[in-house]
Amino acid sequence: MLRGATKVTLDDKGRMVLPTRYREQIAELGQGHLVVTVDRDQCLLIYPLPEWEQTERKLMSLPSLNPQARRLQRLMVGYATDLELDGHGRVLLPPELREFARLERHGMLIGQGNRFELWDEARWSERRDQWLKSEEAAGDLPSELDSLKL
Repeated sequence: MLRGATKVTLDDKGRMVLPTRYREQIAELGQGHLVVTVDRDQCLLIYPLPEWEQTERKLMSLPSLNPQARRLQRLMVGYATDLELDGHGRVLLPPELREFARLERHGMLIGQGNRFELWDEARWSERRDQWLKSEEAAGDLPSELDSLKL
């Protein structure tokens, strides 16, 4: 289970060191192989290879004549890029994906169960604060979510 929020730094070549606490899991789940792609929220999604393969199968089984399904396929599968952890626990993020997510030097790696989200740190803070404010403004949560209030 990939969980937690961790500040990360990208070096001048666009490499990110995967936090030590995740490396063993990634080695077990995908032998150090990851897949990175884009997300609608302008962050990057990073999957262990087996998790990505399941997601890709689901995406490709969507009806290609449906415009929303087609957009998801184009973006998520079209931008999907294989990554491999090097001997120092780093992955090289492609320039076009860093540009898409506006990633510069400081990022936030957010565990989401079967994948990570990688955000530019300033954008993450801004969006997180927006989400928290909108939740306060929204008022009551559905009863199923009531016990999960922040």
